[in-house]
Amino acid sequence: MKGAKEFWDKSAPRYAKSPVRDEANYQKKLAITQDYFRPDWSVLEFGCGTGSTAIVHAPHVQHIVATDISGNMLDIAARKARAAGVENISFQQGTLDSLELEAQSFDAVLGLNVLHLLDDVDGALSRVHGVLKPEGIFVSSTALVGEIGIVWRVLISTLQLLGLAPYVNRLGKQALVSKLAAAGFSLEYEWQPAKGSVFIVARKSA
Repeated sequence: MKGAKEFWDKSAPRYAKSPVRDEANYQKKLAITQDYFRPDWSVLEFGCGTGSTAIVHAPHVQHIVATDISGNMLDIAARKARAAGVENISFQQGTLDSLELEAQSFDAVLGLNVLHLLDDVDGALSRVHGVLKPEGIFVSSTALVGEIGIVWRVLISTLQLLGLAPYVNRLGKQALVSKLAAAGFSLEYEWQPAKGSVFIVARKSA
């Protein structure tokens, strides 16, 4: 199986052309998130991909730091932001572990379609908690690979062996909820738009 950076660098052009699978659910997630935002907020999005969601959210906050492991993804994201006339997004290549992010410096952190791709979810949630201000929010949309059928899990494993799929963990909803609580978050909103996925807004305690 390829390393994450190599996989996503190679996948970036195809990923950029992929349509949103469920536009109605995507728009609902955007709306829910924006209901929390304030004009003076500083936001971090890790695993931002080609920047589509950050660009949509940018007019609703003061500044977004959008990060990804893939330089090719970020190149596409920066071009899209320039084309859209968006100037309040800073794109940075790296991971939660590798980037120098100041403690308690963000009002919100977004981890969208990324937690299931991490081998250390507990560490990521601890890092997110650390960079959030007191009462800041963490918004996540996560594929629950542990809750999909055996046929799909076998298919994913086969694709990984062929280098056609990235690493994915087998996180389930209850395990994710427990990990969030252990990291110091309380759930404010939970929605399962489809089997095998969950959208969560969690808040850091004051």
